[in-house]
Amino acid sequence: MTIPAPLAVSLGDPAGAAPELIAEAWMRREEADLAPFFVVGGAGLLKAAAATRGIDLPVVPIAAAGETVAAFAAGLPVLGPEDCAPSFGEPTHEGGRLALHSLTQAARMALSGEAGGAVTGPIAKSKLAEVGFTQPGQTEFCADACGVPPEDAVMMLAGPLLRTVPLTVHVALSAVPGLITRDLIERKARIVARALARDFGLTAPRIAITGLNPHAGEDGRMGREEIETIAPAIAALQAEGLAVTGPHPADALFAAHEREKFDVALCMYHDQALVPIKTLDFDRGVNVTLGLPIVRTSPDHGTAFGIAGKGIASPGAMIAAIRMAGECAARRARMAA
Repeated sequence: MTIPAPLAVSLGDPAGAAPELIAEAWMRREEADLAPFFVVGGAGLLKAAAATRGIDLPVVPIAAAGETVAAFAAGLPVLGPEDCAPSFGEPTHEGGRLALHSLTQAARMALSGEAGGAVTGPIAKSKLAEVGFTQPGQTEFCADACGVPPEDAVMMLAGPLLRTVPLTVHVALSAVPGLITRDLIERKARIVARALARDFGLTAPRIAITGLNPHAGEDGRMGREEIETIAPAIAALQAEGLAVTGPHPADALFAAHEREKFDVALCMYHDQALVPIKTLDFDRGVNVTLGLPIVRTSPDHGTAFGIAGKGIASPGAMIAAIRMAGECAARRARMAA
């Protein structure tokens, strides 16, 4: 895969499974058709993590992102001397510092154009908070690094079988009804439509919008959010020419014959969006941030401290995240040409 600049990959928490999965992704780079990528920091850590999977990982130190392509066939390019001792399954303060440095540099280089995009390994927010991380998560961190309002950085979960977007994310379920507004639905749907056209080549993406209540409220008998908020937002989006449908009952929307009718589902809350994709595409799911001037993806799983260093974590989502970042970066480059 050819992209204008190599991808920057952040380590995630060094005590998690991300370092070994990054190493595995480099080992499978040709069969997976991955664009050239480099890792920010952690050369020794990556070698130790790879060894837990029986991999003797060749690492090529690089001084600049531009050296990645020449080094990529010989070994995994690693930028910078920052490193930490391996402590698989046991997060440390030292590891938190390395994780934050790696994330900060990957986002910065993607924004400057030195990297074609950023692929971020999963983090432990509590450990990063100890070393100065103030954002709710990496999506918000990347938005802030890009100067984008947090409400315009939209989380999309994407896999081979399904794409979903949660309208509200890390909030208590009891708070969700009060957060759902026409403006929020319309704003996020527009961002999703633009991003799917730019980064995924879908010129007229079909967006299915779920209801909030069981059976989409059943004509007001189980709640009026669908009638008073969601349906009017859908009508406004349709009037703009967007291919939007709904409100759909969420309990039936994700059946195989229904998934053929839309390109992405805009869901009202976190679990409504994440449960179906993790059921269908757990080992291949990618977290994509829409609405940013940079390409940013991440594997759709956590740090996996419980299995880190045991050689059993699946590399599927990490490989998918790197591949998707390369594909999105290539589409952006073609559109800009």
